[in-house]
Amino acid sequence: MTDARAIFWPAVALALLTLIVWLRLFVVRIAEMYRLRIHPQSVATSARAAERFVDTRAADNFRNLFELPVLFYVALGIAFAIVAVDAPMLMLAWLFVALRVLHSLIHCSYNRVMHRFGVYVASGIVLWMLWGWLAWHLLR
Repeated sequence: MTDARAIFWPAVALALLTLIVWLRLFVVRIAEMYRLRIHPQSVATSARAAERFVDTRAADNFRNLFELPVLFYVALGIAFAIVAVDAPMLMLAWLFVALRVLHSLIHCSYNRVMHRFGVYVASGIVLWMLWGWLAWHLLR
């Protein structure tokens, strides 16, 4: 039998990834603002920031970590609540996290779109499989 609390470790890992990307964003943005002499008020909106900043990889990835992963966090909470945590659920959860880590590594470094897209699609498929497994548990 699987300890149901184990489902929260993938969530912790994904939150840690989000923290790391957030820290990278902070470092990159402050350095770029200093180097290019960008006044903070001149980038007060996302539209203005897009015009001024050159390196938006970390910012783009940080925003992306609040898209599909929101559904991931919800699924894990539901799995715990309905006592649906099992080996396949944990495997899918960890696979999703691993793919999101890979996606962030690509996005925040060399940013090759087709590499990033392939990993994004794979993580999406894993997420929908996780939701399918959760739905199966709900129907049982």
